[in-house]
Amino acid sequence: MQNAVVSREEWLEARRALLLKEKEETRQRDKLRAERMALPWVKVDKDYHFDTPTGQKSLSDLFDGRSQLMVYHFMMGPEWKEGCTGCSFLSDHVDGMLPHLNNHDVTWVAVARAPVERIEAYKKRMGWKFPWVSSLNSDFNFDYHVSFTPEDLAKGKVFYNFTEIKSEDAHDELPGMSVFYKNDKGEIFHTYSNYARGGEEALGTLMVLDCAPKGRNETSTMDFVKRHDEYESARNGPSCCH
Repeated sequence: MQNAVVSREEWLEARRALLLKEKEETRQRDKLRAERMALPWVKVDKDYHFDTPTGQKSLSDLFDGRSQLMVYHFMMGPEWKEGCTGCSFLSDHVDGMLPHLNNHDVTWVAVARAPVERIEAYKKRMGWKFPWVSSLNSDFNFDYHVSFTPEDLAKGKVFYNFTEIKSEDAHDELPGMSVFYKNDKGEIFHTYSNYARGGEEALGTLMVLDCAPKGRNETSTMDFVKRHDEYESARNGPSCCH
């Protein structure tokens, strides 16, 4: 269906009306950002360790000399052959951000429960450079409510996105992001987490599509997304990531 076609003057009037709403959305986002930064923190006393290509590392090690750590909970379980399509879509946006995040005293790390060898193979396939570690031998994913055992799911409900959801709406792995701060004493604090669609603002492609005539052109959330090497254009020609 095509939108109404009007004169330039009528379009300008409608666009100015929309601009007022867009400016209000920006002001509300600024207020929300301030409230997010004012959230109380929780001290992390548990000793988490992760498997990496260079050996085991602690949560403190993942900060890599910086004071802020952003952990992306990547959906890739122990038996998965490849990573989640949606998580892969988000991860396509990360490498370009890394110099800017690092310069701002922020380290970005992806964490999944897949074995580190399988993570490395998938990371190579996708052409990514960001650090990615395995929590297979850790409680980390379970403590931050992104991984669920068959026993958890059999109970009918699991705790996700700060509430209980039906197991039929869940999975053994779900996406999210958790943020941590380390002070000069080496103490670590959990400062923020988001789940489900909470990470959409990191998806620059979606923000651009929202300005296109057909928008996201989806019937359910991100149903149009494929891994970047699975699009027809990628199969028919060389990929910049290979």
